[in-house]
Amino acid sequence: MDINADQPIFVISVAAELADMHPQTLRQYDRLGIVKPSRAPGKSRRYSQRDVNMLREVQRLSQEGVSLEGIKRILELENQVAALQRRVSELTEELGRRPQPFDSRIFAAGAAGDVVSLARGQRPRPRSQAVVLWRPRAIGQ
Repeated sequence: MDINADQPIFVISVAAELADMHPQTLRQYDRLGIVKPSRAPGKSRRYSQRDVNMLREVQRLSQEGVSLEGIKRILELENQVAALQRRVSELTEELGRRPQPFDSRIFAAGAAGDVVSLARGQRPRPRSQAVVLWRPRAIGQ
């Protein structure tokens, strides 16, 4: 039987025992917004396995001397990094589904410092043969 890590199944006493903490500590972390458990219909807290793992991490950081505000900020940043990593994965998948154009063009600096258009794998032509797309003008022209 697999347990969903996000399923809020533990009451506060069980979560506290699993995290090796006092239930009052869990209440304090909830008030401070460090670990936010789900609420059952009767307003009682319900902790998931992910919450218990987070409580253990909070305890480890606290024992290393990190303040509660510091711990809160670390957890926020870890959540932000995880969200960004998920977004990068989504965008990478989307990019992989797009067809690659055969005629994709590349721009390079020509011999005279001008911008030239190239096909993939092509090298810039000598200056006399280059197609000039843009050339900087001198001031006052």
